[in-house]
Amino acid sequence: MTLSTHVLDTAAGRPAAGLSVRLSRRAPHGFVPVAEGRTDGDGRIREWSPLGREWIAADDPRPGTYRLVFDTGGYLGEEAFFPEVSVVFTIREDGGHYHVPLLLSPFSYSTYRGS
Repeated sequence: MTLSTHVLDTAAGRPAAGLSVRLSRRAPHGFVPVAEGRTDGDGRIREWSPLGREWIAADDPRPGTYRLVFDTGGYLGEEAFFPEVSVVFTIREDGGHYHVPLLLSPFSYSTYRGS
């Protein structure tokens, strides 16, 4: 299984480069950190896998419920209306690729399951 993300700054019309992202997995006592990364010049963290080069991974990916936390305040500045965006999703099958993009502007955001 691999996981990637892509952040687009829709207000500026360009990728959100340098945005910090944390990945956690749900455990019985709450979410535990799994990996972290920073978007590249194209606004992407390309792959998280057992051999991932983009994410700094603490664990192997597997089915479960995950949370991506995007540090939008660090990117947009202290005036950001949404200082962070949290996206929770469930992966039910082992294997395959999962892509969770974020479309970001100063007063809104949206996400979807990409390919």
